[in-house]
Amino acid sequence: MSEKSLAVQRAEERSALKPVKFESLLDRMDDIFDRINKRAFEIFEGNGRIFGRELDDWLKAEREFLHPVHIQLAESGESLDVQAELPGFDEKDLEINVEPRRVTISGKRETSKKEKKGKTVYSETGCDQILRVVDLPEEVETDKVTATLKNGVLALTMPKVAKSRSVRIHAKAA
Repeated sequence: MSEKSLAVQRAEERSALKPVKFESLLDRMDDIFDRINKRAFEIFEGNGRIFGRELDDWLKAEREFLHPVHIQLAESGESLDVQAELPGFDEKDLEINVEPRRVTISGKRETSKKEKKGKTVYSETGCDQILRVVDLPEEVETDKVTATLKNGVLALTMPKVAKSRSVRIHAKAA
């Protein structure tokens, strides 16, 4: 699949991000799936290997790894507009892939907190990951998509593909 270009800019500064490579997105999805799968098995073992709760174990593991992404999709006459809530994520943490009928938003951020009290050291690290795929109701022109990230909200404006119009032609008798 060819690489789609998309310039993502912060509202304050107009800096462009590099395009997302499709292979890296698949690698990230595989990595997330493997981590969730491993954690779900750990939960299964921790609960005494009780069968019949696989879905609950999977969903609990998924919640531990994936940050929820709330999406709003609006349609105007000539474009589709997506707003995604991504609090705490910066443009360097995100990968955005736009296809004619689909938008994929993925990202990863790592946080660490250290507190030192006397000889005791307290350390905590965390990792939030997001992965959201939105199927679009109409095709969009991927080369004309614009995106901004401001105050934790990603805004995508995607112009729709112009629909061809049929024209009725009347033939004249010769």
